[in-house]
Amino acid sequence: MTAVAAGERLIKPHGGRLIDRTGVRPDGIESLEVVTLTSRELSDLDMIACGALSPLEGFMDREDYVSVVEEMHLSGGLPWALPVCLAVDKAPQGEVVALADESGRQLATLEVEEVFEYDKDLEAERCFRTTDEAHPGVARLYEQKPLYLAGKITAFERAEPAFPELARDPAETRAVFAERGWKRVVGFQTRNPIHRAHEYLTKTALETVDGLLIHPLVGDTKSDDVPAETRVECYQVLVDGYYPADRVVVSAFPAAMRYAGPREAVWHAICRKNYGCSHFIVGRDHAGVGDYYGTYDAQLIFDDFEPHELDIEPMFFEHSFWCKTCGSMASAKTCPHPSEQHVFLSGTKVREMLVAGELPPVEFSRPEVAKVLMEAYRS
Repeated sequence: MTAVAAGERLIKPHGGRLIDRTGVRPDGIESLEVVTLTSRELSDLDMIACGALSPLEGFMDREDYVSVVEEMHLSGGLPWALPVCLAVDKAPQGEVVALADESGRQLATLEVEEVFEYDKDLEAERCFRTTDEAHPGVARLYEQKPLYLAGKITAFERAEPAFPELARDPAETRAVFAERGWKRVVGFQTRNPIHRAHEYLTKTALETVDGLLIHPLVGDTKSDDVPAETRVECYQVLVDGYYPADRVVVSAFPAAMRYAGPREAVWHAICRKNYGCSHFIVGRDHAGVGDYYGTYDAQLIFDDFEPHELDIEPMFFEHSFWCKTCGSMASAKTCPHPSEQHVFLSGTKVREMLVAGELPPVEFSRPEVAKVLMEAYRS
């Protein structure tokens, strides 16, 4: 089977085609009004440009924004869980503006379609299920400028990837999957170091599909989250030692975290569909923060959509652990033994051990992963 034929077997991008909003630097761009983007907006810009946010071709207009906030669908009826908007403090004067990073480097143009006001309280309540400013996503929303600027973008310069060796656009991951002859591909994301529990659920999922995309998020996260550099190194040493190389791809997901819990789980699944995944792992408290969401709310939200409406299939997993009596990894679905037999460590306890130079038990973390974390915490 040719790579083209194999590629046709992959799941279709969201909306049916993979968007490409890259282009050449236009003449006279220096004379355009400049809109400066935050780091999160820059992540969104780059993902629109490469098709990771297909079918979006730019930042949302009012009709799509309202429909997504209220109904979790674009105005045309396609499922979509979170706004992708560009906040500004005033309406531009021209029909086209230049988009730049905070250093002033121009990266793209935007064709001005609309500037509109939005209700921050309503967006917070619908998308984050709270208006509490202690929530990092809500805090970021309330700090935004008061208007949204809508329009198609054309990116003529891409942001420098955080991990060049792992930087693959959706067209590139799809090409890799096609080359390997994969049709059923499961995507996995965590913003935490990958421990035995994550290894267990990814391998359980891998038993049922052709390949696994380990897709660590490398955009903005909270200051107390484990840095992307450390997480990526953990993924690499684990994959190198414990996964079949011909059935796993490690690549970087350039999105910034929104901490929108259930809605973000759906948004992450749709993005992975664009990267070529037919399945997506949703564990406990996906994209959650604090106590704002129930443990399995990120799984329950998928019931709000019609069967197969999203096309990509979520794979739900309970919290897993090592059971001393079973002598293996297990979950509440498969293990009948009391919690005293389960090896479970809190994040606080793990950090205390690592800072003290103690390796967590092998039932909790592979030694190679623990050593990477120990070096990171001690430094």
